[in-house]
Amino acid sequence: MYNPKSRVATEFIDDQEIQDTLRYAQENKENRALIEGLLDRAEDCKGLTHREAAVLLECTLPDLNRRIETLAKKIKQKFYGNRIVMFAPLYLSNYCVNGCTYCPYHYKNKDICRKKLTQEEIREEVIALQDMGHKRLALEAGEDPVNNPIEYILESIKTIYSIKHKNGAIRRVNVNIAATTVENYRKLHEAGIGTYILFQETYHKESYEKLHPTGPKSNYAYHTEAMDRAMEGGIDDVGIGVLFGLDKYRYDFVGMLMHAEHLEAVWGVGPHTISVPRIRPANDIDVQDFENAISEDIFAKIVAVLRIAVPYTGMIISTRESKSSRERALDLGVSQISGGSKTSVGGYAEHAQPEGDDHTTEQFDVEDTRTLDEIVNWLLDLGYVPSFCTACYREGRTGDRFMQLVKSGQIANCCQPNAIMTLKEYLEDYASPDTKAKGEKVIQQELETIPNPKVKARATQYINELLEGKRDFRF
Repeated sequence: MYNPKSRVATEFIDDQEIQDTLRYAQENKENRALIEGLLDRAEDCKGLTHREAAVLLECTLPDLNRRIETLAKKIKQKFYGNRIVMFAPLYLSNYCVNGCTYCPYHYKNKDICRKKLTQEEIREEVIALQDMGHKRLALEAGEDPVNNPIEYILESIKTIYSIKHKNGAIRRVNVNIAATTVENYRKLHEAGIGTYILFQETYHKESYEKLHPTGPKSNYAYHTEAMDRAMEGGIDDVGIGVLFGLDKYRYDFVGMLMHAEHLEAVWGVGPHTISVPRIRPANDIDVQDFENAISEDIFAKIVAVLRIAVPYTGMIISTRESKSSRERALDLGVSQISGGSKTSVGGYAEHAQPEGDDHTTEQFDVEDTRTLDEIVNWLLDLGYVPSFCTACYREGRTGDRFMQLVKSGQIANCCQPNAIMTLKEYLEDYASPDTKAKGEKVIQQELETIPNPKVKARATQYINELLEGKRDFRF
């Protein structure tokens, strides 16, 4: 029986409720009055239920689909303005004991080169990332209790935060590791992580179990209930997502929104971020083996409807996607992107594999291979403000406090000036001449749009002090 307040996975992700929702959406995909009513109500930027969002996703009326895109853009602008948050993944280890059929890290893959970074190698990776200009990382590691115990993750986080190189510093470490215990989540919280990220992969229980035939991850309930344990352990910012293409996208779309509603119902705050990756080729993985791959148009519509359904939630797109796909997704709702990413263990400092070894440590193929500076330059050309801001986590604006500020609109007094100042840091320390010239123009334009005169004056003062060599100002 469907119960969003339950902490039992099969009750808050109830298969019958999803099937009923999909049937309802199919029956109403051309119900103009209903769809127009949903869009009218969504204009208030308070979101939609999973069933209402499913109707928008299924809509086949061309003029209303155009209205969906227009509304998604409007909501994106209202909550995020022109800001796009930048980050990079950092792969610590590809040792893994799971048998996931879509991931080259699965334990049966003998072709892949297994690698685990030492703390010194992590230091080299972090310095390489700092030299690009990154301030925010997402840690990645396979599930292996012997090679990648929680102690290794905690030591790695401590190492990362300790490294100061020139003007570089990693100010926020997000963590994407396997589902674990409340005690371990508490340890991660005490280590000062930002968001805890865990992709469900698919919410369809039968498909999930086929895709994860062996290993700890094969336990559907333990995996699906992980965010509740993370919240119980004190982590109030969590990031969810599915891997589109593993199962039918409509099912996973609805399941993901039900998961968000569950977190809101139980903990008073939904997910801080939602990621929208799609299945990609990789070592020992052929995309042709997955019949549920989705088209560019469907992918774009998923992004647009998610933005309408969960207007306060950040949306992430990775370098799995091409430049054109990312550009379209940014326009429709995505607010965070990775840049200059490597999906191999040790890829940034180029010590990932022995010389002459043809084996790879990559988790998946990267489609957007541009450098961070090239991506920043591109974003500036598109009229965005690349942001390296990490202020909210260090100022305690997390969980329900963050969401209250977002919903009230007060967060703009922090986000806009912080984005401008962190962009200025990047331009001074890392940017190419062309990127710097473009960025300076954008900064001047953005400063003029800050509505609060006190905030504007203070931001201007801080920018002048950045020119004097000072760093890390924040609102």
